[in-house]
Order: sequence, then structure tokens, then C-alpha cells
Amino acid sequence: MVPDIKPKARIRRFDVFAEYTRLEQRRDGAPEDVSKGYAIWLAKVVAARKFGRLKVKASGSLTAEEKAGRAAGKFRSLSGIEQRDTVFDHDIVERMGKTFYRRVFSPSIRKAFESGKSYKQIRDEIRKQWTV
Repeated sequence: MVPDIKPKARIRRFDVFAEYTRLEQRRDGAPEDVSKGYAIWLAKVVAARKFGRLKVKASGSLTAEEKAGRAAGKFRSLSGIEQRDTVFDHDIVERMGKTFYRRVFSPSIRKAFESGKSYKQIRDEIRKQWTV
């Protein structure tokens, strides 16, 4: 970590999950804007399920709302809001600070990702160094 650059806000598991998902999407060939849109959508779906804001089907398959988001086209919707790359930038990048995201957060997650570490392996440990 670059010692003089601190995040503007606490780094959450949500942030790490979204960035890790963005990297997976890029690795799989998705364009940057689609990768960001999918990553923020999926992070919100997972968080909503965890906190009981979205119903989880017994089969574990997508709910009607999640399927509707997928059918929308390039970007998925959640609660009627299209989850675009600009939403990722607002909810993740701007929240922690653009400089911190570009120079510290994203490179750190990328390094862990490229070394083969899973999200679960890094989600808590990597955030410790950025305690605000």
C-alpha cells in the first residue's frame, strides 16, 4: 500500500467482492463497462439476499427480479435501476476516492486475483491494511 494514500471511507467486503467480480468478468472477455455494471449488480444482489431484501428461491436459481435484470440487455437492473459502469464508479470508486481506488485498492485486488487467490481468501485480510 502507498502509505500516504488513505481511503475516504471504510473498505467493505462489498467493495472487494465488486472489484473481484469486475476482474473475473474482464478475464472472461467482457468489456470494461459491462464488467463494472455486472459487478455492481451482482454485489448488490448478494448483499440484498444476505440481508433479506431479495427472496432466495429454494432451488438457488435466479428470482424473477434477477431474471428481469438479465433480460434488459447490456446492463442488468435491480429495483428498476440499471446497474451501469457509472453506478460502479459512484458506489465503489468515488466512495473510497478515485486516487485510492486507482493507486492502491484496484492494484492490490488485481495482484491477489492474478496470484490465484479466491475472493473468500482475501475479503477480510486485504481490508485490514486500509482501516480508516
